[in-house]
Amino acid sequence: MPKTYKRHDKSDIFIHWFNAACWLLLLLTGVGLIQNPAIDPFGSGYPEAMRSMVGGGGNLLLIHEYIGLAWITGFVLYLLVNFRGAAFFLGEVFAVSPARDMGWMLKKMVLMTLGPKALKAVGVDPTLPDQGYYNMGQKAFAQASVVGGIVIAATGVIMLLSDRTFGAESTGLIGWAVAVHFIAVGLVFAGLLVHVYMAAISPEERPGFKSMFTGVVPDGYAKHHHRLWWEKVKTGGE
Repeated sequence: MPKTYKRHDKSDIFIHWFNAACWLLLLLTGVGLIQNPAIDPFGSGYPEAMRSMVGGGGNLLLIHEYIGLAWITGFVLYLLVNFRGAAFFLGEVFAVSPARDMGWMLKKMVLMTLGPKALKAVGVDPTLPDQGYYNMGQKAFAQASVVGGIVIAATGVIMLLSDRTFGAESTGLIGWAVAVHFIAVGLVFAGLLVHVYMAAISPEERPGFKSMFTGVVPDGYAKHHHRLWWEKVKTGGE
């Protein structure tokens, strides 16, 4: 049997798919709340169909809010259950080596669009710099997700409380919360599309995608894609 290495705990796998499910439901219900043809991504019939399905816009808003609260609660529980894992995750994704990681990112973008010949033509070695537990592409999306998620959650709570506890003096704050909420969702969703392609569709990343179900990755994949982490594990590091 090929050698494998443990990559994710059960709690990590759970929070990943829990987050994905919440994001999907929040996106579907959130877009359904938009009634502006100028920014309607799914077509003008979608909001009406969603509202009709749940018995009106008020019910759709409540569903969106409940899902949002469940999403926040899930992450709070995850922090209580696996704070060490969360701290490891944050430490890894926000630890960036300008030379190694940014070099990886620039080369990766050229390789994906123009191929290795473009790098060789300007005298640059197309070999990607070794990466640790996460590569720079994963770090960039994770950074955007963490910061964007906090902003989305905070502005969502402000909007949730806006018609319950805030008075007229908070109109400006609520207006900014709505605008920032939409911008943060749009930016994170853009990164999510790239993440889905790289993790689930790109053949070379398929073992990493499978690890989000099994918790382990094969030796060859770890050595090729996350060599710095692979070397640490091989020498007995965590």
